[in-house]
Amino acid sequence: MRPVASLLTLRTITAFVTAVCLALLGAPSAALANHIQASLLAEKPAASGETVTLALLMQPEKGWHGYWSNPGDAGFGLSLDWTLPAGAKAEAPEFPVPQTLLLSGLMNHVYEHDYAVLVPLTLPKEAKPGTTLPIAAKARWLACTDQICVPEEADLQGTVTVGTAGTADTRFAAWRAALPAPLDRAGTFAFTGKALRIAIPFPASARIGQPHFFVASEGLADYAAPQKFYRQGDTLIAELGRAKGPSAEQPTTLSGVLALGGDAGGIALVARAGPVPDGGTPVGGAAAAGFSLATLLTAILGALAGGLVLNVMPCVFPILSLKALALARGNSHQAHVEGMAYTAGVMLACMALGGVMLALRAAGEEVGWAFQLQEPWVVALLVLLATAITANFAGLYEMPGLSFESARAPASSGAKGAFGTGLLAAFVATPCTGPFMAAAVGAALVLPWWAALSVFAALGLGLGLPFLAIGFVPALRRLLPKPGGWMERFRRAMAVPMGLTLLALFWLAWRLGGDTFGLLAVVLAVALVGALTLVRRDQRGGRRPLAGTLAALALTGAAVVLLPRTVSATASTGEAGLLDAQPFSEAALAQARKAGKPVFAYFTADWCLSCKVNESVAIERETTRDAFRKAGVVVLVGDWTRRDPAITRFLTAQGAAGVPLYLWYPAGGGEPRQLPQVLTPDLLARLPAGN
Repeated sequence: MRPVASLLTLRTITAFVTAVCLALLGAPSAALANHIQASLLAEKPAASGETVTLALLMQPEKGWHGYWSNPGDAGFGLSLDWTLPAGAKAEAPEFPVPQTLLLSGLMNHVYEHDYAVLVPLTLPKEAKPGTTLPIAAKARWLACTDQICVPEEADLQGTVTVGTAGTADTRFAAWRAALPAPLDRAGTFAFTGKALRIAIPFPASARIGQPHFFVASEGLADYAAPQKFYRQGDTLIAELGRAKGPSAEQPTTLSGVLALGGDAGGIALVARAGPVPDGGTPVGGAAAAGFSLATLLTAILGALAGGLVLNVMPCVFPILSLKALALARGNSHQAHVEGMAYTAGVMLACMALGGVMLALRAAGEEVGWAFQLQEPWVVALLVLLATAITANFAGLYEMPGLSFESARAPASSGAKGAFGTGLLAAFVATPCTGPFMAAAVGAALVLPWWAALSVFAALGLGLGLPFLAIGFVPALRRLLPKPGGWMERFRRAMAVPMGLTLLALFWLAWRLGGDTFGLLAVVLAVALVGALTLVRRDQRGGRRPLAGTLAALALTGAAVVLLPRTVSATASTGEAGLLDAQPFSEAALAQARKAGKPVFAYFTADWCLSCKVNESVAIERETTRDAFRKAGVVVLVGDWTRRDPAITRFLTAQGAAGVPLYLWYPAGGGEPRQLPQVLTPDLLARLPAGN
């Protein structure tokens, strides 16, 4: 029971008196203009027996607010009375992360902006395809300002089309992003004399701003009491005031939402009665912003190492090697200038890419590192770019700033060409996500924006460091082979790794967009080769390559505009793996853990090179398959090739900004273990024995 003193507040009394007056006047509140407009929407059509998501879109007028499921010290949450077709079933509503509103010493859990309450609806199994099912709900809620509350209601009507044809409402992605991310591990809680203490599994590197814990059950916490938070390794400890008044029977489980502060969203969790550690570092000041010098330095060093590794990837090494050889042929002053210009271009590109990712996340988008590779038009641009670079290396035409005009004369593009090459190298490096990068970028997401940008700058510095060193250290330039005719042959040899990168991009285009998308990507690439042939003809004739350049630009525009229109709703799939993995979902993970089975969950993408190496080296192996079968391991794979908000939310909850991510859940419900990003051949085969 909620304490009487909390219930009989001025706001509650005002709402009661208002409702009585409206009843006496014979005018129900629904007849008046609601201050919170409500509407009922379905995300998309659904097949018989499948589940579709409904949204109750609540739009408060300026100065008004609605309430979370547990409204706090005052107010009332949303109630729904459904009228559904026979056989249909509506699940419990899912609320976005709420806000706190403290008025006259009373803590309220509210929404002062538009918000959507999502409700999963399972359609009847006997529903006929092509029919339209009517959905209705009687909704009641309390709308309040800082001075007055009004009980409101609405008879909401909607429909759901039975079938698979139709497009999804794009607003649902943002509404899902506002929901708290489910935590896959249970916490513990305990009552002390005057406090409710909750231990929450929370990675030490994960972002935390100004947190607040919203308890779902009433009568357990003093909502207005200041909350304290402490960090102890990978555990976040929340200390809340106990509810005043007579002690209620203590529950065995507790659920709630941890709001992380700022634009970081929140986490939904369930805690069981159990021990809660003492001590810890208070969360506040710099820690409240998710910042610590140790975290920043670790992330910078990881990003620097990740950038260095990128230099040996097949999509970057040819560019770096050719520019290094060209630089070795110039004078000392030119070497300094070009080295700095190249590095500046790389760092600027990495910072721009990281800044866009941070801005999209701040706007509520479910994105992570390499998010651009989940966009078909970006893959189309990369296909054409890799085609142009491969053709250049093969000698089909000359690309300013990257090619050798002859085997004897040095390239003379200067600082401007070196800067552009740096931008190019960073852009073509995006398909080659390598080791150390995911951890570094994940750490960047827990830092303030200015610190996060320094991590992305370190990534660019690592990528540009070899070229910078060659430019500033004459001894390194002297180690390079002397110029000669062999350099032109070397350039043509570098067309091989770039060609392999191009083939990988063709494969990615097919996997990402389907057969038609992949075929058109090949056609446009062939057409681009024809346009570049025109460029070379004009270059050899001493003329400006206007016709070929315009044709290449037209093909690039066509790729951006036309190719995304051919993307298949269902991506192409490869052959089933040795482990017979199931698609990852929170429900599948919970079901396997409830059955007490060990679980190996891995998250991958077709554009992630380190993911594919790990799969070849450690995952798709007969020894791993045999060990997993013997132990009854459930294998779940989260394919992040295409944008998937559910997987993105799960990655974020694990403190990861991207893939790869490998998790091992031991049998019997033990604590999960995050595996290293670089897997050794026998690592997975040994895991079941550790149970």
